[in-house]
Amino acid sequence: MERENKKMIDSYLSFRLGDEIFALHVGKVQKILEMRDVTEVPRAPDYMKGVINLRGKVLPVIDLRIKFGMQPAGWTKTTCILVVEAEVENEMVVVGLLVDAVQAVQKVKQDEILPPPSIGSKFRSDFISGMTRVNEKFFMVLNIDLVISSDDLINIKEIQDAKEAFEKES
Repeated sequence: MERENKKMIDSYLSFRLGDEIFALHVGKVQKILEMRDVTEVPRAPDYMKGVINLRGKVLPVIDLRIKFGMQPAGWTKTTCILVVEAEVENEMVVVGLLVDAVQAVQKVKQDEILPPPSIGSKFRSDFISGMTRVNEKFFMVLNIDLVISSDDLINIKEIQDAKEAFEKES
């Protein structure tokens, strides 16, 4: 499906980090993976948990709790990895996002998304494209393109380059 067609979809995947509920546009989510072993990468930022092998490709995994300044938590049977596509500096990257649990896919019309709060939020509001209410619960709708920054892109490229160099030497 082309990017323009994906934007027309009014569905959002909700997920939990601690007591907070977030949502991502389904057009950005490629798949949901059960938790698996993550290979740590030396000298990576704290929120970069490491990499996993996804069909022969290296997939960097970011812990959203740490990225958002929340306390790290142990993995449970509901912990999973969202494989998402983000556009950073006109380049498409695929990364894994470590989340506490996936909730559901919700239909949300664009006019039901309210502007993000300007003060009092413990999260950087530039990540949040809006807030919406579903079944009496507020969801923070994330702009994944802004969650994944250009610094992350540099780290992801370094990880991929290191793996490719290692494979050539083997």
